[in-house]
Amino acid sequence: MISMVNLPNLDDIRIAVIGLGYVGLPLAVEFAKNRSVIGFDINEKRIVDLNAGHDGTREVSSAELAEAAHLDLTCDVGALKDANVFIVTVPTPIDAHKRPDLGPLLKASETVGRALKAGDIVIYESTVYPGATEEDCVPVLEQVSGLTFNRDFYVGYSPERINPGDKQHRLPDIRKVTSGSTVEAADLIDRLYATIISAGTFKAESIRVAEAAKVIENTQRDINIALINELAIIFNRMGIDTQAVLEAAGTKWNFLPFRPGLVGGHCIGVDPYYLTHKAEAIGYHPEIILAGRRLNDGMGAYVAGQMVKAMLKRGLEVAGARVLVMGLAFKENCPDLRNTRVVDVIDELRDYGMAVDVHDPWVDTSEAAREYGIDLVDVPEKGAYDGVILAVAHNEFRALGSDFMRSFCRSENILYDLKHVLPTSDVNIRL
Repeated sequence: MISMVNLPNLDDIRIAVIGLGYVGLPLAVEFAKNRSVIGFDINEKRIVDLNAGHDGTREVSSAELAEAAHLDLTCDVGALKDANVFIVTVPTPIDAHKRPDLGPLLKASETVGRALKAGDIVIYESTVYPGATEEDCVPVLEQVSGLTFNRDFYVGYSPERINPGDKQHRLPDIRKVTSGSTVEAADLIDRLYATIISAGTFKAESIRVAEAAKVIENTQRDINIALINELAIIFNRMGIDTQAVLEAAGTKWNFLPFRPGLVGGHCIGVDPYYLTHKAEAIGYHPEIILAGRRLNDGMGAYVAGQMVKAMLKRGLEVAGARVLVMGLAFKENCPDLRNTRVVDVIDELRDYGMAVDVHDPWVDTSEAAREYGIDLVDVPEKGAYDGVILAVAHNEFRALGSDFMRSFCRSENILYDLKHVLPTSDVNIRL
């Protein structure tokens, strides 16, 4: 019989959170209100900023950082040896070919492996396909640490459900799915999260079930939005206002309130590719999921095409025209640029020969330049543009109104409202 190393007691748990982005920082701060937490990130500037009380993601306020009395922020790998529970919250993106990129996750596993000791627990929160935790991450932990899985150390999976920019649904208010590699580990992990999640926890029957539950949450949303986007394309060809149709249909109690739009971000535009990758690896070609992805991935080109058609109908010259795009973040009231699909619209417009300026008061200018090569315009020029595209519904843009937006334009212009912020009568096109 294999002798298993005992798990730590709940009161003796010392947490290390690996990755202090939109997911990791709120988690570290919440745990650190009542227990010792090491917040680790490889970005030294990020650590300096956080120690100075500034969170560039705007998810955690300076006051909340100050309240996290037991939080030690560091980029020193050596500090991780003081922890006995490691929570990995690094990004899981896709590559240029829409394939899962587990690079950050596996590197984080190597980092944890070097600090791993007998009796420790590693919990993954990063979105993955079913099986990735045990099939991809655990071998790295074993190889680097020299320890044996489920004898010397244990793992768990508790998918993140952070909604960037959402100040109503915060971490403690969102029910948490948990799981563990043994019954005992699953129980301890569940009790650990229950100390900070006021909405309660749900203990899945296995790690693979928890992984699958996470990846289908956003796949389901992606497919539903794809359906609405396709309906919007159909209704636009018929000269019917999509928003008016959705409002009418929404009077039925069980109609789902999805809206058309660009589908980006770190989850909805990425997670379905993790599931389809795994499906194809086991010999099944998914039809509906990939069809939804193709449609949503093509919305940037569709929007740009609609803008060009509207300009031509108005007699505006397309080549050499100037267009102002308002918003670059992937969603409203949030600085998050991860996988924003506004860049698809910008690239398409530039391919038509247009000069495109981008304005977004939420986004960090250096990040926009570094990630997408886009130099944001701090203050748009009045009377300079042939068209404006309202791409992101920031509160600041909602407050402007259509007259102010058109003040950036020449006398003949096109105002395109992607987010249905303005009244139908005030705009030339709505998605």
